Amino acid sequence: MNVGFTFDLRDEYLAEGYGLEETAEFDRPDTVDGIAGALESLGHEVTRIGHCRSLVERLARGERWDLVFNIAEGLHGFGREAQVPALLDLYRIPYTFSGPMVLSLCLHKALTKRVVRDSGLPTPDFFQVRRPEDIARVNLPFPLFAKPVAEGTGKGISPDSRVTGPAELDRVCRRLLEEFDQPVLVETYLPGREFTVGIIGTGPRARSIGVMEVLFTAAGPGIYGYVTKADYERRVRYELADDEPARQAAETALAAWRVLGCRDAGRVDLRCDCAGVPNFIEVNPLAGLNPTHSDLPIICRLKGIRFDELVLEIMESAASRLNREEI
Repeated sequence: MNVGFTFDLRDEYLAEGYGLEETAEFDRPDTVDGIAGALESLGHEVTRIGHCRSLVERLARGERWDLVFNIAEGLHGFGREAQVPALLDLYRIPYTFSGPMVLSLCLHKALTKRVVRDSGLPTPDFFQVRRPEDIARVNLPFPLFAKPVAEGTGKGISPDSRVTGPAELDRVCRRLLEEFDQPVLVETYLPGREFTVGIIGTGPRARSIGVMEVLFTAAGPGIYGYVTKADYERRVRYELADDEPARQAAETALAAWRVLGCRDAGRVDLRCDCAGVPNFIEVNPLAGLNPTHSDLPIICRLKGIRFDELVLEIMESAASRLNREEI
């Protein structure tokens, strides 16, 4: 199969003058090499396309592929992850992972939580702060947790995200509004265990491949934010979990995955409330795929699943849509 490969290489954006945190979600060369190598080991011919602008240029020249392996995150706006899938839909070229509607929805954490909550799944109560005047309208009991509504890789999340009073909430929300130029999601803080659930497949064939617990090694509140994720080898350890709360987390994650219409592979993050019930926090339908450092491949490694096996399962799930559309 002739497979196109879309991605955002971090080094290219850094060379253009973008900052380290701005480009935190973008891919390292070893991620691109690892995925391309896995695809080639499966017998595919791989064309490295790169970012969305490069895709536009290649499509305009008349290039086409049997399927595109897409991990491009995009840079601007709530629809940034949907840019490549939307173009590929226009040209009727199949691709891996979710479509533009799902990627746009799931990037916006507040809208995602509304869908999940309306489906009857547990998620912490929340309020969306769109401007400074909204801060005084937050009517939730402290402690609370504040973060940008549409960022990944823990951007905007730090120990300051856990707020214990009105003055602190005002200060943190104003800083996030200014720094990220987007609404702030304020949620009830959940004090319990933190899980991330790896999922492979689509619709009724989707399944959990493992539940990984994030265990914090440093003193203080466990905040899985930008700095912690960047320095995860010193600050956290990962362990597979298979007790009753972990099984509940897997059930909730899989239900959310199906309700939201996510496809092929990804992750769902959950945290337990004071009663020990796992609550949906967010979904990553375009999960990181660095063979060594990303959460989904780490779950696979802990479960004895090789990286090329993960890529094969993603490709098989996407290939099932070549002859019929799956929602």
